[in-house]
Amino acid sequence: MAGLAGDSGKTLVSLGLALAARSRGMDVQAFKKGPDYIDAAWLSWASGRPARNLDTWMAGFDRAALRFGQAALPSGLNLIEGNRGLFDGVDSDGKHSTAGLARTLAAPVLLVVSVRKTTTTAAALVLGCQRMDPAVSIAGVVLNHVAGSRHETVTRDAIERACGVPVLGAVPRLDDTTLLPGRHLGLVTPGEHPDAGTLAGRLAALVEGHVDVERVLEISRQAPSLEPGAPASAPRAAAGACTIGYLRDSAFSFYYPENLEALEALGARLVPISSLEAPALPPGLHALYIGGGFPETHAPQLAGNRGLLSSIAGEAARGLPIYAECGGLMLLAPSIAWRGACHAMAGVLPFEVEVLDRPAGHGYSLLHVDRPNPFFTVGTTLRGHEFHHSRIATAGSRQLAAGSREASGGGRRAGGGETESAGSVTGPESKARSPEPFSSACAVLRGVGLGGGRDAVVINNVWASYTHLHADGAPEWAPAVFGAAMGFASRNR
Repeated sequence: MAGLAGDSGKTLVSLGLALAARSRGMDVQAFKKGPDYIDAAWLSWASGRPARNLDTWMAGFDRAALRFGQAALPSGLNLIEGNRGLFDGVDSDGKHSTAGLARTLAAPVLLVVSVRKTTTTAAALVLGCQRMDPAVSIAGVVLNHVAGSRHETVTRDAIERACGVPVLGAVPRLDDTTLLPGRHLGLVTPGEHPDAGTLAGRLAALVEGHVDVERVLEISRQAPSLEPGAPASAPRAAAGACTIGYLRDSAFSFYYPENLEALEALGARLVPISSLEAPALPPGLHALYIGGGFPETHAPQLAGNRGLLSSIAGEAARGLPIYAECGGLMLLAPSIAWRGACHAMAGVLPFEVEVLDRPAGHGYSLLHVDRPNPFFTVGTTLRGHEFHHSRIATAGSRQLAAGSREASGGGRRAGGGETESAGSVTGPESKARSPEPFSSACAVLRGVGLGGGRDAVVINNVWASYTHLHADGAPEWAPAVFGAAMGFASRNR
C-alpha cells in the first residue's frame, strides 16, 4: 500500500482491507514500512496480530527481508503499508523508500492517490511513478478524496487509458473527522479512540462499499511464493533469568514487538506495569524499560500517581537499571510543561521538559557512544529514530556538547561484569570544552537528540534519550538491557 505523499489515505484503505479480508475468513499479517508506532498499532488492531516494522535504513535491506520472511503468512494476506510518497527516501535517489522495499520483496503495489481538486493530472502522476522505476510493479490504483461520480469517471478513465493499470476503488471525500482523528505526532492511538467499539464496522463498510476487495486480493496473489525466514534464535539463558518491567498503557504504548521478543529470547521475564494505575513498581525487578508515548496528554493522571513516581525515583537512586526513550525521558524529568500547565513527574533527571506545538526532532538519528554508561560499550554506533515535540526547558542545559564530566554510572557492564576504564572517549569531539550541566553518553551524528549535539542522559544506572531503537537495527540493544538486568540481579542476591 503506497501513496504519492503522506496523508494520501494509505492507512484508512489498509485498515479497511485488513478488516475486509478477515471478514472473509483470511488471516492477515500487517507490516509498516519505516519507523512508526501509531500506524503500526492501528495495523495490529485491524489485523488481530502484532504488526511488524520493516525499516531498511535502520536494519538494512537483507534484515528487513528476513524479518518479512519470518513474520509473513504463507496462506494469508500480507499487507505492507508504506510511508510518505512511493519514492521518498533519505536522499534524492529515493534510497530506503517504499519503492525500494517493494522492489526488494517483489511485492505488487496498490497506489492510493488523493485526487482532491484534480482529474487527468492524476494519470500523469501515476504514469510518472511507473516510469520512475519500471521494476516496481504498480498493479492497481485506489482513488481517494473523490468529490462525486463525474470526478471519479473522468479520473478513472484517464488513469486506465494512460497508464494501463486498473482503478480498483474510489473513496469519497469524507467530512467525518471522528473516523481516524489526528493530533500531534499523527493519529490518535487505538487505545484512545473515542469510538473504538463501532470503528471496525465503519471502516470495513467504507472500503467494502468503495473498493473492489476481491480484485485487490487477487493482485496480492501475484506476489512470488514466500521463502521461509530463518527461525528466531533460541534463548541464551534460562527463561526467567531476570525480570524486566515495562510501562504499558495508553500513556506509554510505543514498543516494537521485536524489542520485547528479543528480551524474552535472551531469557528475561517481562512484566507490564500501568503507569496510570500501579501504586508502585512491583518487587523483584532487575530493570525497567520505559518506552515512548503521550505522557503530556496523560500528565494530570501521571502526576496524581505519586506512589509510582516515588517508587521509580527510589529505585533509580538504588541503582536499578532504567532504559527510557522519549516519553520515558519525559516521565523521569521533574516536570512536564504543556499548554500553560506544569505537572510534576518522577524527578530523576536534572531538567524539566516543555512540549511545543511543532516537532523539536523528527527523523532518523545516528548516535556514537563516546562516554561510559550502564548499557553500551564506548565506540558503539546506534541507528534509530526520533519524533518528539518536547525539549529540555532548564536554562543552560543546551551546553550539552561542551561537557566532559564522566557518566556517574561507570562503564558499560557486559552481563554484570567488569566496567570499562573511565575516561575512554572515542569518536567525534566537542567543539568546546566546558562543564556540562549533566552527563550524556552519545554524540549525535544525525538528528537532534537532547540538543547541542548530544543525546542519552546518564544518571547512576539510568539511560534517558530521545532516540528510539529497534532491535533489528540495533542488535546491541537487547543484550545491553538484559546484561544490565543480570548484573543488577547478581549484585542484589
